[in-house]
Amino acid sequence: MPTIAIYPGSFDPITNGHVDIIQRSLKLFDRVIVAVTQNISKHPFLPVAERILLLSRITEGMEQVRVTSFTGLLVNFARRLEAQVVIRGLRAVSDFEFELQMALTNRNIDPELETVFLMPSGRFIFLSSGLVRELWQLGGPFEKYVPEVVADHLRRMPRVVEGNDPG
Repeated sequence: MPTIAIYPGSFDPITNGHVDIIQRSLKLFDRVIVAVTQNISKHPFLPVAERILLLSRITEGMEQVRVTSFTGLLVNFARRLEAQVVIRGLRAVSDFEFELQMALTNRNIDPELETVFLMPSGRFIFLSSGLVRELWQLGGPFEKYVPEVVADHLRRMPRVVEGNDPG
C-alpha cells in the first residue's frame, strides 16, 4: 500500500519555502496531496481557486503530487483520502508550539494519523506568506521569494497602499 501524505496549508501566496517542502516530501512519500485550506480565522489574500491553479502549475510534472482544497477537520479529510501522514513545515521554535498542539490534537482524534515536521532549506527558514504579502503590498522585492508563476500573478494584481498621505 502506498504511503499517502497530505501537506495542508493556506499557501496564500505560495512561497519558495512551500515548494521546498513539497520537493522534500516527494523523497519520503509515495504520494503527496497538497491541500489548500480555507482557514476561517484568516482573511484570504488570494481566492482558493487561484491558489489551486498556481499550485497546479508549480507542481506540473511532479507525478506523485495532487493539488486540491478542503474545509473542515484535517483528520476527516485524511480519512477520506486514506492518508497516513500529515506534513507540516517548521521555520522556527515559535512554529513548533502551535504545530505540536495541532499534531497532538489530530493524534488524539485519530491515533493512526502521523505528523511529520520538515524544515525548509536554510535560505527559506525566515520566509512566510505574510512576509511576501507585505513586500508585495509595499512595492518591495517579493519576486525572489516566490515561484515565477506566482510572481507573474502578483505583478498583475492591483496594489492598494494605505497611509501614504504626504499631508
